Amino acid sequence: MQIPRFPEANHPLVQPLFQHSDLELLTLLQQYPEQGKYFTAIFCRYSPLIYTIVQHSTRSRVQSDYLFALIWRYLYYQMQDLNPNELETTGENSLQSWLIKMTGIAFNEIEIPPIENINYDLQAAPPPFWCHLEIALNKLPSLVRLMVLMAQTFRWSEARIADYLEQINESLNQEEVQSGLQQGYQLLETALPDDIRRIYLYNQ
Repeated sequence: MQIPRFPEANHPLVQPLFQHSDLELLTLLQQYPEQGKYFTAIFCRYSPLIYTIVQHSTRSRVQSDYLFALIWRYLYYQMQDLNPNELETTGENSLQSWLIKMTGIAFNEIEIPPIENINYDLQAAPPPFWCHLEIALNKLPSLVRLMVLMAQTFRWSEARIADYLEQINESLNQEEVQSGLQQGYQLLETALPDDIRRIYLYNQ
């Protein structure tokens, strides 16, 4: 199974960061949580290693991609509280060793769904983008977030969304759903870190 390539590694905001050590990138990630490029750089540096570990534990590319993304999501949140001062540059106490160890822990905690239940595209939503998209989604008003999730995750039409909302006593017609979705997409884009927008949406 071929290891996927991630073009964001060559982005002008990401490529210069490879001059930094792992510990420097981790420190910057924690100091500037409003920026996504530092996690993206760590992801690009270690994605081949993590994918190699993951692909030996699944039966299909679809499952490998999804498990790979879930593990990186887990790693992202764990990194927020990881103390760089307790790590070393190389060896058993390095960030690389920590990533391998935490990948094993995450793998034991994650239940891989059947292929037919997986609705995830690794190239469309690489883990750094997915993590920040999730954070941005949680900032949306609850009703707007629900409509965006139904439209994007379940591919529901505006008519079906309106029917569902009526069932839960949120009466909106199709035009109002359409307007709500447009508002949601605008709010979602605004809520993303500027560098994540430039790397994944604008390619600037």
